[in-house]
Amino acid sequence: MAISPSSPHSKLAAIISRTARSEVARTVPELLAWLHTNGYEVIVDPETAKYSNGEEEVARSQMSSRPLDLVVVLGGDGTLLSAARATAPIDVPLLGVNLGSLGFLTDVPLSSLFSMLDSIAQGRAAVEQRTLMQCELLRGEDILGSYLVFNDAVVNKTALARLNNYDLFVDKAFVSSYRADGMIVATPTGSTAYSLSAGGPVLMPTVNAFVITPVAPHSLTHRPLVVPDSAVVELLLRSDEEVAYLSLDGQPGLDLRDGDRVRCRRSQHRVSLFRTDHDFFHVLRTKLKWGER
Repeated sequence: MAISPSSPHSKLAAIISRTARSEVARTVPELLAWLHTNGYEVIVDPETAKYSNGEEEVARSQMSSRPLDLVVVLGGDGTLLSAARATAPIDVPLLGVNLGSLGFLTDVPLSSLFSMLDSIAQGRAAVEQRTLMQCELLRGEDILGSYLVFNDAVVNKTALARLNNYDLFVDKAFVSSYRADGMIVATPTGSTAYSLSAGGPVLMPTVNAFVITPVAPHSLTHRPLVVPDSAVVELLLRSDEEVAYLSLDGQPGLDLRDGDRVRCRRSQHRVSLFRTDHDFFHVLRTKLKWGER
């Protein structure tokens, strides 16, 4: 799918960046100049504000309240994950520019930033839709929190804890009990993150599925499980100790207790990413060094 050129009405762009990268300081002024020349008003997150020229500063959490036409993300995959969660409610396309090392999501190199922006302006830029999960943390009948998740939800033990027990349900049907370090529920995008390092399969980003991957399971017969993304996946923690936590997209964990449940389903929101001409398998060969001796 390609985005058509915008109508002559005033357009609004946002810049979100990881300012720990030295490239941001020199890139932001050039990016602002391009955006203004091409008819955009611009807002920036607090991290970017120090390099802007008096552009309106808006917290990431508040950006979805603005009628954005474009979001440019300067950083790595972690910065893009944060931007995606913040702007998902308005389905604005994101241009992820890789200033990190791996860059599965931010696959546009800095050297291609302005050529990609020209393609966007001309309506030639391809856009790929990515699935989001909505995950809830439940204690008894109380919902303690509800979270948008782009990559994965991970229930894991603390560093010093023993193995935990987890009961897995799919659409309320009991699947199995697991004794393991942890359990991962990942989107297709997240299949190349923690799930992959735990032995899970690689899913193409456009596959309508979730992958459930046990982390270091005690039983050798427990293997990753792929289910349709129309399913509701629920993990029930069985532990006599308060030694587990829930981590969402790699963010700091939430403490869990025995009997807590994590319920994940496909979100009504999706993430739109501008993509280069490289296909997914090129990305795998490049980032994972497939085929190299």
